[in-house]
Amino acid sequence: MVKDNVMDLVEKGLMLPLMEEFYTIQGEGYHKGTAAYFIRVGGCDVGCHWCDVKESWNADTHPPTAIESIVENAAKYSDTIVITGGEPLTWDMGPLTEGLKSKNLQIHIETSGAYPLTGTWDWICLSPKKNKLPEEDIYQQAHELKVIVYNKHDFIFAEEQAAKVGKHCILYLQPEWSVRDKMIPMIVDYVMKHPKWKVSLQTHKYLNIP
Repeated sequence: MVKDNVMDLVEKGLMLPLMEEFYTIQGEGYHKGTAAYFIRVGGCDVGCHWCDVKESWNADTHPPTAIESIVENAAKYSDTIVITGGEPLTWDMGPLTEGLKSKNLQIHIETSGAYPLTGTWDWICLSPKKNKLPEEDIYQQAHELKVIVYNKHDFIFAEEQAAKVGKHCILYLQPEWSVRDKMIPMIVDYVMKHPKWKVSLQTHKYLNIP
């Protein structure tokens, strides 16, 4: 009975499978270099073969945590909060973002967009994946489009995705870490030929921080 009650709270977004939470420097995209508190939520069925946090996929391995606790912890560290995963939109983000907003925090999300957008956001980083494409509604709400480049075919996918976002959305190409030495020269060349794009690097990995 207790387990049923917990799962009901998870379904309502009042508890979330929390994988980890930590204070660090945002390493990617528009806000790179900014101090931010990261909340990593478990659960993802998008299944990218190069994912560097596959341990986040199975939500059952991460303890359901009351959002009040998550909010209180976040408010101790930073004005900027980044919700990531896993795929955070697997869950209803409304209650969590409402709690964070009550603390006057800036809330960012990093998402594949594979599920309907819930919650209130100051910044939406949309990182679409071929395996499970974004819901159509999120494209026009995204502030930042970040396409991971694993091979040359991903440039085609990137252009297909860029055609769907709003005109003010910032476009980024980011090399997948394990093939960065091969892909960075290709990305640099591509951005120089198509300057609407910018290069994003996982600078936190170069800095050797989380």
